Parts: sequence; structure tokens; C-alpha cells
Amino acid sequence: MIEKIFHNDILLSIIIQSAYCSEGIKFFTPDNFSQQLAYMKREKDYVIAPHVHCVNQRQVHVTQEVLFIKTGKVRVDFFDDQKNYLKSKILNQGDVVLLAAGGHGLQMLQESEIIEVKQGPYTGDKDKIRFDPIPNDKICIED
Repeated sequence: MIEKIFHNDILLSIIIQSAYCSEGIKFFTPDNFSQQLAYMKREKDYVIAPHVHCVNQRQVHVTQEVLFIKTGKVRVDFFDDQKNYLKSKILNQGDVVLLAAGGHGLQMLQESEIIEVKQGPYTGDKDKIRFDPIPNDKICIED
């Protein structure tokens, strides 16, 4: 299953559950996103021709990150740009999430391994503004 999370018509996140399956290639992100996310299913002996990518200067205005939940169970808390809590989702082993806009926090519900992919270069403390997590009694988990 694919779930897109919006707030005020802004795409905050795309979640690809581990059970998702489709033929061919499917891009989930708009062409203007600085982080592109796609799913591919190809038959045995399918060939993607060898290639190199062209030098193409791009401007990245906001960091977007993709998390691959390798093992475990993770709660993702979603916030708008003003740090207002919106809702939470549970991700399981094999799930993938693109965090495209707004704020987010993570709570490990089990020991978890996560692979993170985002644009660089990383600028340390200039890359993010941290704020307090939502109290557990305010958590609203959507199915």
C-alpha cells in the first residue's frame, strides 16, 4: 500500500508499506522534488542499460529524507512547519517513508535498524531545528 500524507495541500510524506507490489517502475514523487522515490519490479534477465548521470546543477531548498526500516518497529510523528503536532504512523520492518516537508520525530517501539538517505552536504547544526517531542498522552496513531 502507498499512503501520501498531506497537510493544507502540502505533501508531507509518502509511506510505502513492505507489502506493496506493482509491475514495472512507479515514481511516487513529483518531478520537482529534490529527492525522487520510485519502486521497481523487473523480471529475471531484465537489463537496465549501463549509464552515467550528467552533471546537472540543482538547487536544494529543503532537506528531504528517505528512511528504510530494515528491522524493528518505529513510530513517526508528523508536524507542520510551525511545529504543531498532526498525527503519528507506525512503520514496520521493510517499510519505506519519504519525509518531504513539515517536521517529524521518531520513537523506536522496538530495537530498530534504519537506513537514511538524504541530500548533502550535511551542514551539522545548521541543517535542522530541534524541538520537544509530543507527550505520549497526546499521540494519535492513524491506521
